[in-house]
Amino acid sequence: MLRLTAVLFIASLASAIPAADEPLKGKESKSQTKHMVTIDGKKIEYEATAGTMLLKDEEGKPQASIFYTAYTTPGVEAAQRPITFCFNGGPGSSSVWLHMGAFGPRRMAFSDDGQPLPPPAKLIENEGSLLDLTDLVFIDPVSTGYSRAADEKNARQFHGVQEDLQSVGEFIRLYTTRTDRWKSPKYLAGESYGTTRAAALASHLQSRVGMRLNGILLVSAVLNFGTIRFDDGNDLPYPLFLPSYAATAWYHHKLEPGLQRDLQKTLAEAEAFAGGEYLLALQKGLELSDSERKTVAAKLARLTGLSEEFVLRNDLRIEGQRFMRELLRDRSRTVGRYDSRYLGQDANDAAERPEYDPSYTAVQGTYTEGFNTYIRGELKFESDLPYEILTGRVQPWNYGSATNRYLNVTGSLRSAMSANADLRVFVANGYYDLATPYTATRYTFNHLGSDRKMLERVTMAYYEAGHMMYVHKPSLLKLRKDVVAFLTAKP
Repeated sequence: MLRLTAVLFIASLASAIPAADEPLKGKESKSQTKHMVTIDGKKIEYEATAGTMLLKDEEGKPQASIFYTAYTTPGVEAAQRPITFCFNGGPGSSSVWLHMGAFGPRRMAFSDDGQPLPPPAKLIENEGSLLDLTDLVFIDPVSTGYSRAADEKNARQFHGVQEDLQSVGEFIRLYTTRTDRWKSPKYLAGESYGTTRAAALASHLQSRVGMRLNGILLVSAVLNFGTIRFDDGNDLPYPLFLPSYAATAWYHHKLEPGLQRDLQKTLAEAEAFAGGEYLLALQKGLELSDSERKTVAAKLARLTGLSEEFVLRNDLRIEGQRFMRELLRDRSRTVGRYDSRYLGQDANDAAERPEYDPSYTAVQGTYTEGFNTYIRGELKFESDLPYEILTGRVQPWNYGSATNRYLNVTGSLRSAMSANADLRVFVANGYYDLATPYTATRYTFNHLGSDRKMLERVTMAYYEAGHMMYVHKPSLLKLRKDVVAFLTAKP
């Protein structure tokens, strides 16, 4: 109750801030600064633009102010220089994670394995940045970051699947037009729900705006929400999460010695069991015999590090939060959802689910401190608005035609790829991601359509980290290497 009261107080304080900022007065603002960064041993000069762009109706009345941060390299012909539009997910997330963690020229400093350093946050050059290969524009959707609706009472007109596509798509159209970038190769990069947006946006931009893309970068993807929702009657997520459970148990040394020797062999065994015997057992339901049930429970326990008794009590169906709480209960620890390498500690060991996600709390403070320091200090953009890192202000999210069913934008991506034979897709997956597990993503792309040749334009990459694999330095460097290969590959 105390925490809820504090949140309500902060929300009321934020709403009481006077409308002194340019975005709230229906004006655009911009700060441009010059910088240099070393990437792959080469010094790159670039210009940073932190600013707002107004979205207006056809009568010229402002509807929303979109905050963005753009990094461009001067003196390069636009036709030869790609541009990549980046955003995160939520819904309700700013672009700070891809911006200050993965692709921007500066990043937050963590230990090499992704643990937070003592406050305050420290900013360093990002050796994983893509700025040597492409200009970058990081977009904060309405109500995230510094982006706001012109009339906050009507902000909900931007908070939905289609509403979001229209506003982000309009920003991309307007930015491309104003900066004369129609002639540039164009890419989208999204993370988490940002991958949902990117997949649907590819079709939207092509059909509504007339803009063809060269490629899409998907980090920790979810295109079909039926693959990750543990709902009554939906057995699909259980086998799709199993290999990530096995990876987590392997990382924390909860498996028998034979399974602890080689992660890839363990994952292969888990994938085979999940897609075969386990899947068939779930489909049988009550027709599963007692002997079959006991055999499957034993194999499931062996691959997850859980007890056979726990597996049986859960009817062979291990929901994500229960796994996060149960795996290390004997050590009085929980594991993270975004990254199961991280450990948490609840008030006691009796709960069914964790009290919090330790993998989010490990990064949230660092990114908040670091961005607020960076935007004023280095980019010289000033605003008294609170920068909404990850907000609930967008809820309830309007799922439109997907209300009361699972949102699935796989068809939109397929349509975009069918209409544009040059559109390629890169997908980054973390083995320890318990939010968007890698086998759920693989399942989604294996159901992209009936044309197997379409998969030849999809590149899958895997990392020994979680949802935000870039906080793990070896994975950050591998991610850059993989994306560079994707961007520079000949069509």
